[in-house]
Amino acid sequence: MATPETATRRPDALTLEVVELIGSVVARYHEEYEEAAAGHALTGAQAKLLSLLSLEPLPMRKLAQRLKCEPSNVTGIVDRLESRGLVERRPDPGDRRVKLAAATPEGRRVARSLRESLNFAREPLAGLSVPERVALRDALRTMLT
Repeated sequence: MATPETATRRPDALTLEVVELIGSVVARYHEEYEEAAAGHALTGAQAKLLSLLSLEPLPMRKLAQRLKCEPSNVTGIVDRLESRGLVERRPDPGDRRVKLAAATPEGRRVARSLRESLNFAREPLAGLSVPERVALRDALRTMLT
């Protein structure tokens, strides 16, 4: 936990370099993700939502939370994906007042194709040994907890 003394201390050069490298990795990932989405005539937001729904059907409110956006935005995205036959709405078996959004078989196929087209991280990660990938994974997990 940061103390008043460490909170005001400037980051060292190594920390700044790591932060800059993480930013570069994130920017390259987003760029490739947007290109992959466009290859399927999807926006980045549509592709992210479809990817989430390919794992499991979700209520609109939960989709909005996971995408960190307003539920009204999710409704519009689901409408557009539904018009393309990639997503469908269905009643929640546990609460029929709630509608779930779910990927159709075609939506799952598109989501799988989208995931498979993301090559940015695969090639550089393949250049790392298994212990290096494990260390990287563990460091990232630590940063996120």
